[in-house]
Amino acid sequence: MKSREFINNLFEACKNERSVYQLHCLTLKTGLVTNSLYVTKLNTLYVKHSTLQNARKLFDETPQPTVYLWNSLLRSYCREKQWKETIRLFNRMLSQSISTSDKPDKFTVPIAIKACAGLSDLKTGKVIHGLVKKSDEMKADMFVGSALVELYAKCGEMEDSLRVFEEFPEPDVVLWTSMVTAYQKNGNAKEALSFLSQMVMNEGLIPDRVTLVSVISSCTQLGSLLAGKSVHGLTIRMGFDNDLSVANSLLNLYAKTGSIRNARNLFAKMSEKDVISWSSMILCYVQNEEPDAALNLFDEMVKKKYEPNSVTLVSVLQACAAAINVNVGRRIHELTKQKGIELDLSVSTSLLDMYMKCSCLNDAIDIFKRMPYKDVVCWSALISGYAQNGLAHESLGIFRNMLSDGTRPDTVTMVKVLTACAELGILHQALCLHGYLVSSGFDEKVFVGAALIDLYSKCGSLDNSIRVFDFLSEKDVVVWSSMIAGYGMNGFGREAVRMFNRMTEGPGIIPNPITFLSVLSACSHTGLVEEGIKIFDEMVHKYKIEPNSEHQSVMVDLLGRTGKLNKAMEFIEKMKVKCEPHVWGALLGACRIHQNVEMAERVAKKLLRQDQNHAGYYVLLSNIYAVDEKWDSVARIRNLVKEKGLTRIPGQSWVQVKGKVYTFTAADSSRLESECVYQLLREIEVKMKEENQISDTDFTLLEV
Repeated sequence: MKSREFINNLFEACKNERSVYQLHCLTLKTGLVTNSLYVTKLNTLYVKHSTLQNARKLFDETPQPTVYLWNSLLRSYCREKQWKETIRLFNRMLSQSISTSDKPDKFTVPIAIKACAGLSDLKTGKVIHGLVKKSDEMKADMFVGSALVELYAKCGEMEDSLRVFEEFPEPDVVLWTSMVTAYQKNGNAKEALSFLSQMVMNEGLIPDRVTLVSVISSCTQLGSLLAGKSVHGLTIRMGFDNDLSVANSLLNLYAKTGSIRNARNLFAKMSEKDVISWSSMILCYVQNEEPDAALNLFDEMVKKKYEPNSVTLVSVLQACAAAINVNVGRRIHELTKQKGIELDLSVSTSLLDMYMKCSCLNDAIDIFKRMPYKDVVCWSALISGYAQNGLAHESLGIFRNMLSDGTRPDTVTMVKVLTACAELGILHQALCLHGYLVSSGFDEKVFVGAALIDLYSKCGSLDNSIRVFDFLSEKDVVVWSSMIAGYGMNGFGREAVRMFNRMTEGPGIIPNPITFLSVLSACSHTGLVEEGIKIFDEMVHKYKIEPNSEHQSVMVDLLGRTGKLNKAMEFIEKMKVKCEPHVWGALLGACRIHQNVEMAERVAKKLLRQDQNHAGYYVLLSNIYAVDEKWDSVARIRNLVKEKGLTRIPGQSWVQVKGKVYTFTAADSSRLESECVYQLLREIEVKMKEENQISDTDFTLLEV
């Protein structure tokens, strides 16, 4: 007979399925198959190098399996997340056990409890907890306690989790970590951080890598960059700064809190990176509006031979959509085909969204049609895609198809449907959708309420916007901003300012950049210069909000509309950051209104130096010259536009007649009724001129 030492060496040397079979044959020949230790080792090897089915067959052939063999098999099923079979085997073990050698022990019970947590089976879990209480050894075991904490937390019973924790007089790091993780996963991040503080400060325990990952996730939930950086410092002091899972969690934290500089520095210092690290950094760039940087990083990832997974590719597709880079998008599409994940739900939805944002409607529709399963997210992407491409009426048809398909919309979908309807501005359609929202229980959702206020405002029905606003029991900053914008777009600037003051004087609601954009736009549209300047000053100095290009543009428009062109120019020159082209464009538009040719030429030089291919800016300058009868300059601009091959994007409008929507574009003569339409417009123009409603120069346009 082979020596025991030699047999042990054979078990250690076993590295593949074939060697497992050979070793099994040897144990049969030598009679060692009756030795419970060797059978347990053999069972483990089958799981590792062969299949769970072969391990189960060996188990079933063992006449009297010991607790070690039971635990080995139960652990294998649990690792494969076959929770139901794990529980079934545990019950079988309970019913068949006849001695202490095959009864469940403190290693068995945590496996069974974990299976209950996997199934969210609180009832069975409580039965097992009852068994634990009958055993002094089990109820004192920290790993059993940790499993029970996880079970109750997974089922949302945090009071029971805390009760289990408090039954241990001296909980160890594992049990403390279980409580930190439990609170974090139940969305109570503050309590998770409180437990960490107690663990370190009061008990003097040192958190491990699992604790730190949970704590960093809690900081991410809170959106607290300051707390996250403090934990980052703690990880460095404890020597976990090179731990991959901790570093990946920190990358996610910095991405979600918008700290792209910290994320970039951390990523550069990481001595070890995996696909999660690269994916997190790519997503960080995407979420912080740096899509080109995301695409460059993806190229670097591929060059360094890291294999992207579906999560990576979804992030890269989002970057392609944001950058409107359909060429790279098609390349990623081919890669998804090669990997066989093209029609994976998250990947195909991202492909659909990318093609829609790149205005490749046929490609997007092809993806949608071939998707084997369509959830509410992909329907929502299709609805918003049609609206983004100027096909708002068709997007409502997609919504009807979605309902016919049996897919129930969620809050995000309804917001996108309302946004599409707002593009049409059809009050009857708005009323129908409002009725659907009430009957479906969406009418009290905050974001839906904000979108509904915006819809009614764009339909010119301010009274309905006010009714929706008053009806909402919960009003956040988005709802207030929508109502302020509604007053502004309907010409009630002073009411918009009053609404803004009412909001800021009340408790709890702090205006955000969108709020200020709404109220400043209202001031601009109604000529409230002093009020606008005061509110802009509040934004910068009281609320410490850095003005973006939209705020700059609306302030220039506000000053320019009221003839304060020099003040508008002074405002631009005082800005700390370089102005975007549309800010100069707002000033150029003001120069046209007040026919200031000299300033217009100065502004145009700065503007066209930044954006030489925007046909609208050339049209504005040409119109200014035309009114001043500088025909040589008009001809020069016209020739420049032709040389560059620039064209204006045609304007588009809708009208609903007897339930049917008709679409019109500027200078469209393709319809049979176009001659009658243009004749009517000419008659209206004549009447308006007779009543001094318009001047001749209002219709000076350059056709390009």
